[in-house]
Amino acid sequence: MTFPAVRIPEQPKRPTLEGNVAVRDGRRLSFAEYGSPRGPALVWMHGTPGARRQIPVDARRYAEEAGIRIIGIDRPGIGSSTPHLYPNILDWTEDLVLLLEALAIEDLSVVGLSGGGPYALAAGVALPDRVHGVGVLGGVAPTRGADAADGGPIQLAVHAAPLISAARVPLGVALTGVIRGVKPLAGPALDLYAAVQPPGDKTLLGRPEFKAMFLDDLLNGSRFQTSAPLSDLVLFTRDWGFRLEDVKVPVRWWHGDDDHIVPFRHGQHCVERLPDATMTVIDGESHLGGLGVAKQVMDELIGLRPAAGSGE
Repeated sequence: MTFPAVRIPEQPKRPTLEGNVAVRDGRRLSFAEYGSPRGPALVWMHGTPGARRQIPVDARRYAEEAGIRIIGIDRPGIGSSTPHLYPNILDWTEDLVLLLEALAIEDLSVVGLSGGGPYALAAGVALPDRVHGVGVLGGVAPTRGADAADGGPIQLAVHAAPLISAARVPLGVALTGVIRGVKPLAGPALDLYAAVQPPGDKTLLGRPEFKAMFLDDLLNGSRFQTSAPLSDLVLFTRDWGFRLEDVKVPVRWWHGDDDHIVPFRHGQHCVERLPDATMTVIDGESHLGGLGVAKQVMDELIGLRPAAGSGE
């Protein structure tokens, strides 16, 4: 009996630099770097779930061509980053400062996909003199306080927050075990997930380079631990430690109008409350649509940097 050959996507090119940086309390954050080591820096915050390699192949290639330095950062509890639950999202920026110092980065732009959006906004609040612009791709909206957006799947996390917080560590261990157990079936599992997604995400996940990127990121990031997504859910349901009106740096927001995970109206809600923000609607796209316009995102953010010799 013969079986049809299974086409395995070509593995994405490895990062130009990958390692760990010491941060507060004896912890470490792991990172991956792509593109030009001497170019303008762009920190890329992964989604939930995700890890440091969750950066589109198109973005990596364009970084090399355009001389841009992209740094993906693992949040605590994924990859080689030490597990840790911040008191709020703003607190993570103190670790970011230490990572930037270790990598000799003076100024930067920040991109956040989905669950990475709040972290990118926090960087704009904490480092207004160093962050030239923030890009948010289908970012999560606040669930507490005056900025809270109602409805959407995130409300499930709001109701389950006490349980998730109390059982975060054992749940993380169990999740890691599940991922390890299904590792040989990761490709077909991703295909099954894609099959039940809206057309936009289904098309994107059907592209070999995106499928390879997601598989590489998931399997590499979860080799040792998988508590970061649970910590994210806890922090999303808390006060973030800042208001949207505190984000004074320019924000460029991209959101698919068919987003089934973070409703499009949540993006509109946030943009209306940010002091300097514009919304780009990705027509017909769902939650991952921002990954398909990576070049546009990078061009927009790098364009916000002051011209050389301007003195700003």
